[in-house]
Amino acid sequence: MPANSLPYIGTLLQGARNAITDVEGVTVGHQTLDDGSVQTGVTVIRPHAGDPFRDKVPAAAVVLNGFGKSVGLVQLAELGVLETPIALTNTFSVGTVATAQIRHCIAANPESGRSLPTVNPLVFECNDGFLNDIQRLAVTEADYLRALESAGPDFAQGSVGAGRGMSSFQLKGGIGSASRRVSAPAGELHTVGTLVLANYGRQPQLVLAGHPVGERLAAHGTRESREPEKGSIIIVVATDAPLDARQLRRLALRAGAGLARTGSVFGHGSGDIVLAFSTAYTVPDRVDRPMPAIAMVHDGLLDGLFQAAADSTEQAILHALWRATAVTGRDGNHRAALSELLPPSSLSSL
Repeated sequence: MPANSLPYIGTLLQGARNAITDVEGVTVGHQTLDDGSVQTGVTVIRPHAGDPFRDKVPAAAVVLNGFGKSVGLVQLAELGVLETPIALTNTFSVGTVATAQIRHCIAANPESGRSLPTVNPLVFECNDGFLNDIQRLAVTEADYLRALESAGPDFAQGSVGAGRGMSSFQLKGGIGSASRRVSAPAGELHTVGTLVLANYGRQPQLVLAGHPVGERLAAHGTRESREPEKGSIIIVVATDAPLDARQLRRLALRAGAGLARTGSVFGHGSGDIVLAFSTAYTVPDRVDRPMPAIAMVHDGLLDGLFQAAADSTEQAILHALWRATAVTGRDGNHRAALSELLPPSSLSSL
């Protein structure tokens, strides 16, 4: 189904791709593992084409509900920068992917951990154990490198990369992305792009573009659709607007508004985490390199960016659900795609 047949969230214009890579310099890559009971993978978001260990990126994270096992958030909160690409994978593969990030940094910066500081790996996770035999520990360090090397401005969405084995609202979840553009008072345009790893939600609570379709789906579903929330979602928000870490934390919070619109209540068993970063400038790794001289957006002018974060998050979740394909995995467990259960006309008319 063409993307323009889906409901469009909000009134702001989208970027050229309607994806996080509309923020210039941001690229995304996947490595997908699809082999019987192994249904998993890695997704990597590169904030720029250089080495973020050398040229760090201002960033902040918000934990909406902390049932998660991410790596790297403590130092990120303290220093307000990220220094590796952002990696997404399954829960039991966090350690492997973090090790791959460390090795990759050492290869590019042989003095890391010696005369240079240690690197802070940044890995987010969701539990794909319903479809994926997570105990197989199938993801390897090489899978991270393949995802990293494949990163580009155009990328697949749905049941790919880290999203391969994810479930959302007892349907097939996965990777989704969207973007919105905001006019600043001086006339320039800023872009906000979002990528989600959707693995959350109870089917009766599903809301699409303001329409509560979940009860209709759940009426034809299984007992599982009535069980408590046990999933997670990772939301990554990128912008080219010049924001500092404090402002980026505020931007990240607004992604929660878009998430809530889809029916999430940030349930007890859900790990709901948002990372926001800006590509407007970088922070040098050494004290003998000059700090950037850049004027930040005034706090009084942030509302447009806040709207863009909320709208692009909701749109990205819709894309994740709609672009996902059905998957059968561990022990014959199956997740149907939303597109199988709702005809195109029912979505385009929402």
